[in-house]
Amino acid sequence: MFADSLTLQWVSDLREEVPDLAISDVHTHIGSNDPDEFRCSPEELIERLDLIDGRAAVFPMHEPDGYPPANDMVLAAARDSGGRLAMFCRLDPEEAPLAEAERCLEAGAVGIKLHPRAEQFTLDHPALRDVFALAHERRLPVIVHAGRGIPALGRHAVDLCAEFPGARVILAHAGICDLAWVWRPAQELSNLYFDTSWWSASDLLALFTLVPPGQILCGSDAPYATPAFGAAMDLRYALQAGLSADQIRGVLGGQLERLLAHEEPLDLGPAVGPASLSTDPLLDRVHTFLVSAIGQTLRGVEPEEVLQLAALACEVGDDAPQAPVCRAILSVLEFRDDYEPLAGERPPRFAKGLQFVVMAAALARTPDVRLPPDPVPADVGERAAPD
Repeated sequence: MFADSLTLQWVSDLREEVPDLAISDVHTHIGSNDPDEFRCSPEELIERLDLIDGRAAVFPMHEPDGYPPANDMVLAAARDSGGRLAMFCRLDPEEAPLAEAERCLEAGAVGIKLHPRAEQFTLDHPALRDVFALAHERRLPVIVHAGRGIPALGRHAVDLCAEFPGARVILAHAGICDLAWVWRPAQELSNLYFDTSWWSASDLLALFTLVPPGQILCGSDAPYATPAFGAAMDLRYALQAGLSADQIRGVLGGQLERLLAHEEPLDLGPAVGPASLSTDPLLDRVHTFLVSAIGQTLRGVEPEEVLQLAALACEVGDDAPQAPVCRAILSVLEFRDDYEPLAGERPPRFAKGLQFVVMAAALARTPDVRLPPDPVPADVGERAAPD
């Protein structure tokens, strides 16, 4: 995992806006055999959770050789975690999923993880009907990869939620594969949830404004991000969207704790709607350049030229109303320029400092939220001609 430079300060500052906040992360992994080369040990995950006094649902990373041994490893880690970790068993529909789910639940699992991309299946797979029936009977959370690299799965998820109302179906990664429409039936399906383990401010602000807050769960996708990073981003987006302190406490952990205990979920009211979202054209320019830089960074390309354009877009002038936000963005980008990754820091295939570009983009889309302290001085004055 990358270092939590800056993110811990963001969490600490924004916790002052939401007193008595207890953070629980619905989307974390441990494992050492994933073909994408990401790795995370139980000790590493717990260390990161300790930084924010948080806990997490945890499941195995991709295991090409099958999941029973990996599930046993995660079960043992959860038992030894002092309450930090709650185990979800990962299932492959082609490998007796019902029997594996029952075995893991008997051993202490409290939920189920399905990954249609890694295991190459759809949610209407015949072997999964009994799994969802079990989840309905025991009121289990079932988290499903719903991000990149898969065909749309929202229709099957909606149908399963309607047929098995006791199952708590969680679409990971903000349900981006179907978010364009699935937010509408979500308003009528109280057992359809979404986690926030994604990088795009636009997607996450759509989620926070269009989906009822009781159906949004904080997730980091650790080790691809960190629990502190996920919490920091969610706090900014939730505050910009206009969620109340009670609603934010539900998103950041209160609702997940109810689901992990197989209890009746909290009713946190209807979706707040998009009226709070910023449409400032100058900040939109900055955000557009930063999104382009994120795309290049994800492909392992150093986005020097695009970040230069983002920096120029921030030079709005010291007296401009956008100046404080632009100064904060420039400060984060300049911090990134001097950032040296830790030894062994992941991600291995991305350009350095991805997290800081994502944080800068979040600032551009959350201008009404308290700004963090600038990590380095930054100047947004109009560029002068050289002498």
